[in-house]
Amino acid sequence: MSAGRDGCSPPPCADRPSSFRTTWAEHCGHDRPVTQHPVLDDATITDFHRDGAVVVRGLFDAREVAEIERGIEQALAEPGPLFKTASRPDDTGRFVEDFCRWQDIDEFRRIAFESRAADAARELMGGGTVRLFHDHLLVKEPFTQAVTPWHQDQPYYNVDGLLNCSMWAPVDPVAIESTLEFEARSHTKGWLMPRTFMDNQAKWFPEGSLHEIPDIEADRNSFDILAWELEPGDAVFFHMLTIHHSYGVPRPTRRRAFSLRFLGDDMVHAPRAWTTSPEIGRAHV
Repeated sequence: MSAGRDGCSPPPCADRPSSFRTTWAEHCGHDRPVTQHPVLDDATITDFHRDGAVVVRGLFDAREVAEIERGIEQALAEPGPLFKTASRPDDTGRFVEDFCRWQDIDEFRRIAFESRAADAARELMGGGTVRLFHDHLLVKEPFTQAVTPWHQDQPYYNVDGLLNCSMWAPVDPVAIESTLEFEARSHTKGWLMPRTFMDNQAKWFPEGSLHEIPDIEADRNSFDILAWELEPGDAVFFHMLTIHHSYGVPRPTRRRAFSLRFLGDDMVHAPRAWTTSPEIGRAHV
């Protein structure tokens, strides 16, 4: 099992059989100790299951935040093959993304495998298997106008199952107007229509074949919206079916964030007839 650089390169252990039912350490041959004490309290876990999104304050210490920041700056200076600009040419700022860099950026690898992020994900998903699906870099520069529309993540991926979570951690203070916002309990709605972010096209499913994402912006008071101001070291965790979005950055400040996508016990590879985001083969999940 192997892959080229058009997706995430396979981990060193990718040639091993039955990669779907192994633990984190067994899957990648990485002898990573599990924390002796829980990372999260019961209330946080309950909130995640109920609402589909939670904030975890101080998940990363100052050293880890600095490590993530170094990784982000390296990724920006040396873009990977999946790097893309997600803002329009006439934007007063710039929104860029990159994916699957943990194997060539040591700082990202250490955060993925040696920080408390995977332990928190394991607790949120139920305490069983935790696997790294992919990493994701998201940077909105000062005065970026690009709005990330309300959407779910999982319809864009090539995995199926319910036990999953994404972590999103900034290395800059994030004001309330630029933070991620979530529709509480929307992860229970099932799949909703995925559309292209730039031009709102139903590229993957025929029009009318799935229910639409609700027009939350038209009547925000009718929805239970979760949002948190964030400081470096904080992280939000959310289910891959939780509807979420973010506005631009109207201030002369950056919003640099690093995300990890985790898979639990029931998650399986699901080939799609379309190009997924990112495009990752079975060897990598």
